[in-house]
Amino acid sequence: MTTILSPIKTKEDLLFEESLRPRTFDEFIGQDNVKENLRIFIEAAKRRDEPLDHVLLYGPPGLGKTSLALLIAREMGVPIKPTSGPIIERPGDLSAILTNLQRKEILFIDEIHRLHPQVEELLYSAMEDYTLDIIIGQGPAARSHKLQLKKFTLIGATTRAGRITPPLRGRFGIIHRLDYYREEDLEKIIKRSASLLRVQIEEEAAKEIAQRSRGTPRVANRLLRRVRDYADVKADGIITRKEAHEALEMMEVDSMGLDEVDRKILQTIIENFRGGPVGIATLAAAIDEEKETIESIYEPFLMRIGFLERTLRGRRVTPRALEHLGYLKTKKGNTSQPKLFD
Repeated sequence: MTTILSPIKTKEDLLFEESLRPRTFDEFIGQDNVKENLRIFIEAAKRRDEPLDHVLLYGPPGLGKTSLALLIAREMGVPIKPTSGPIIERPGDLSAILTNLQRKEILFIDEIHRLHPQVEELLYSAMEDYTLDIIIGQGPAARSHKLQLKKFTLIGATTRAGRITPPLRGRFGIIHRLDYYREEDLEKIIKRSASLLRVQIEEEAAKEIAQRSRGTPRVANRLLRRVRDYADVKADGIITRKEAHEALEMMEVDSMGLDEVDRKILQTIIENFRGGPVGIATLAAAIDEEKETIESIYEPFLMRIGFLERTLRGRRVTPRALEHLGYLKTKKGNTSQPKLFD
């Protein structure tokens, strides 16, 4: 199940993201430490007239790994050839790409953790010695030959850094983790995107959208487009705080950025399993959702905002989640606490 708050790229996102991508590091909002380091490494490589060292960018989806890769190529003043791990099926496919790379050119591999093992092994010598081991002939007459490659830069991007093998990870000289964005940075991104989309938006409206964007620019831009649709119909195209709030409520995105799947996960643990702990496989079966989707999309956010805990015995909701969902008695309400937890 894919919801409006999923950070996974959709076909609609592809249509808009290219026009909204930053063109310079100054336009790229957030990830200040990563940007500053990359600027220094790029400037040093340019002064020495050398290719940039191989770069690994990792972190949750929707945070700007592809945008940073494109910016690196732009700042280096070199072409970039983008591809992805699942597309490169055979060693011969990668060999064809590598032999056509020019000096200092950048090869960008998205989802690099999904490379086939045989393809990945071909990268080892290519990244380290800029050589390619190829086999000429067949059977007893077959012989190995080293093909010299031009010095290039590999930029790998992944959402699952733990799945990258140590030999591959060790060949990257520059490794950076992209973290979730602060609300103030998301506000700037929303206002910049609104300007590019020629949408009028008030300060408080941008803040309202940023608050519910789960720290992810892709989600923020997607919510902005949906709020824009609502404002076009209900408010002559001007996004005020009132329109933003009403549109987000209509889409069932609450003040903490929870959507229907988040609430379903929490409510199932509370109501079916007395607040937990419950195993991830049991939880996935109970809500009819893929285990991997819960682990990679929903669980990290719920843990980050303190609504879910991962224990040795399984997942468990927190008092903060109970209070937000109305299961705990609070000063302002009269709801009673159910009998939860052992």
